[in-house]
Amino acid sequence: MRRSAVSISSNIAEGAGRGSKKEFNQLLNISTGSCYELKTQLTISQNLDFLDKDEYGKIRDKLVEIQKMIYALRQSLTT
Repeated sequence: MRRSAVSISSNIAEGAGRGSKKEFNQLLNISTGSCYELKTQLTISQNLDFLDKDEYGKIRDKLVEIQKMIYALRQSLTT
């Protein structure tokens, strides 16, 4: 889960440092994939009772917010 979380921000940072919108968009796509990976890991953790429902919900909500921000950033690159 830590690797997935670090991958999200690392790919955004790498993409921002690249020279083109196309490369940035590709790394944002990878960040989105890492979000889904983390979301799956959260679900598994909750199903195995490593996280209670409240903790799971708080983390999931933050992750959904991050996914929306990445989506908005991707949209801004196409306009």
